This record gives sequence, structure tokens and C-alpha cells, in this order.
Amino acid sequence: MTAGRKEPSPFPDALPALTSVRFLLALGVVLFHYQLQWAWDSQSVTGLLDRARLGVDVFFILSGFVLTHAYRADISAGRLGYRRFLVARVARVYPAHLAVLGFVLAMVCVAAALGAEFDADFYNPAGFVLTLFLVQAWGPELIKAEWNGPSWSLSAEWFAYLAFPLYAAIGLKLRDRPWLLLGLVAVVFIVLDQLYIALFSDTVVHAEINFGIFRIIPEFLYGVALYRLGESLRLSRSVAVAFSLGASGILLAVMHVAADDRLVVAAAGPMVLSLALLSKVGADQPLARPWMLAAGEASFSLYLVHMPLLIGWKGVHSALTGGPSSYVFAWWEIGALLVLTVAAAFGLHAVVEAPARRWIRARIDQTPRPGSKRVMLAGSQPPDL
Repeated sequence: MTAGRKEPSPFPDALPALTSVRFLLALGVVLFHYQLQWAWDSQSVTGLLDRARLGVDVFFILSGFVLTHAYRADISAGRLGYRRFLVARVARVYPAHLAVLGFVLAMVCVAAALGAEFDADFYNPAGFVLTLFLVQAWGPELIKAEWNGPSWSLSAEWFAYLAFPLYAAIGLKLRDRPWLLLGLVAVVFIVLDQLYIALFSDTVVHAEINFGIFRIIPEFLYGVALYRLGESLRLSRSVAVAFSLGASGILLAVMHVAADDRLVVAAAGPMVLSLALLSKVGADQPLARPWMLAAGEASFSLYLVHMPLLIGWKGVHSALTGGPSSYVFAWWEIGALLVLTVAAAFGLHAVVEAPARRWIRARIDQTPRPGSKRVMLAGSQPPDL
């Protein structure tokens, strides 16, 4: 051991709380879009539903945290296989993405054939190509690419995946100085936020199609920094549980009072770290129930499928009633659509996402890496968004 270097306290392989929480994050994004369609003014009561859209930012933080955890051995040994890493990322993202994009394409074709009402500007061929290759959030919005609105975040994720070796190198370099790494995160966030305000008169946490990558760059690094900080922490069980309850309570409180979005994102970091620390002290059992883990695994499909189903529901209603598709949902519709959406998400995960991912990963796992032994972490980390 190097003199003066504090030995890290590693996380266990499995971090189940980070899997379970993903379903709540995805459900929050779903409910945010639903509340735009109902008559109740939720903002007059609580900011929770409106701030739930920032679940996307928590996913970005989780991605940096989880990927650092999943590839920690390879990063430390300096043998991160970039090609294998990218193929694994394709396996994670593309099966469900292609299935949902194909579903949206079929909906648009049917709507066009029937002469149904829809905004053709959103569903243009160039936007389809950008969405297909997940590059729509890499620059200014010169072309509408709204084939599946939530897929802009996949575009941002893909950018972060391509840059992962740089993130990993920074995290490793500052592994023993995690607070300095967190300071770097703050500087990068402030610089990009001010740049985004200057360019688009809006904060960076509202970046989507217009340079959505500005939003993930500091948040992904935030996740890396939190992981390195977590490695250095040794907490008792009672302190870890108290930290988790406190961090979660603070996050819910700032969401409830409709605090500045940037403050909500900052508060999300300690919550992510606290959930992971529960696994260090063996206090994660309440969040490791099989149904919770299954729901967390299906969260990516839930996130992808909810908007196409919402739009399709309103389109079918409009065609059947002859009314506008901009109508306000009845309460029974909200419940019925939510049940349909969750069922579709579980179906998409079981039939497409999980089998395709296993098949692709099996192909790359059969290919040995020259000069190194494969470190297998299958099932040890929650898949990132």
C-alpha cells in the first residue's frame, strides 16, 4: 500500500436499492407527463409531480455511479476494453429502443393511412434517422426529432458512454481525493449551466434536444464522484440508515416546495449514494424484495414506452369520438392507461429487452480478451439508463 494512501472500503457486488429505486424514478417521469393531461392543478398542492421529471437527471447520476461500479476492476487495472464496453452498452439500450421506435413508426403509418390527426412535423424522416442512431441531442435542434420524446436522454447517455474512458480516468486519478472530484463536478456544472443560459435563456437541467449532452456531462461525472466518495466512507449500520432516510427526506422536501431544479438535482446525489451505502452495511433487505427488483429491471422499458402509449391512447380516442386529441383525461383513463403502460413495460422487458441483452452479452463474453482474465459482474449491478 502506498504510504499515506487510505485504503478504500469497497462496495459489495450487488447494490439492489439502486435497482429498486429506478422504478420509482421512471414512474415519476410517467406521472409528470400524465399530470399535463389531467384537470387537477397539482402545482397548487405540491411540486412533487412537476419535479418528478428530474428523475431523468437522477438516472444520469446513477449511470455514472453504476458504470464505475460495474467496471471498477477493469478501470483500476487499466484494462477497460472499449469495444466490449460499447457492445455491452448497445445490448443495454438498443433492443428496447428499436422495438419502441418501430412501434411508433407503425402508429404513424396507420395514422397517416387513416387520415388521423397528428403533427407531421414531429415525425419527419430526418428526425427518424437522428433518433434511430441516438444523436438527436448532440447539437442544436435544427430538425424536429420527436419520434419518441424520452429517447433524447438515450442520445445523451450514448454520448456519455462514448466518453466513459475519460470519465473513468478522471475518477481513478482523483480516487483518493473525492471531494476535489466533487468540486470539479460543481465547476463543470456551473460553466455549462451559464453557457446554456447564454445560448438558450434556460438552465442546463432543461436541456433536451437542444444540446442535451450539456445536461449529462456534469451529472454523469457527479455519479462517478459519488462512487469514489462512497468507497472512502465507513459507516455504521445505524448511521447509514439514518443517512438514507435523511437524504431521501431532503430530496422529497425540495421537490415538494418546488425548489430550483438545480437544487433538486444536487440533492439527488446524496440520495443515490445513501442507497448504495445501505448495501455496505447489510441494511438493503427492505429494498431487495424480488418484486421491487423486477420492477426496477423493467423501468427502462417503462420510461421508453409510456409516451407512445399516451399519444396512441389520445389518438384512438380522437378517432373514435371525432374530438380533438388535446382533450383532458378522465380519471378512469389515467388509471387504465397506467395499468396498460406498466403491463406493456413488463412485457417489453421480458420479451425483447432482457432476452436480446442476454444474447448480445453472451456473444461478447464468448470472445476472450487478449492478455487479460474476464472479470464477470453479471447481475451485480443495476442496469443504467
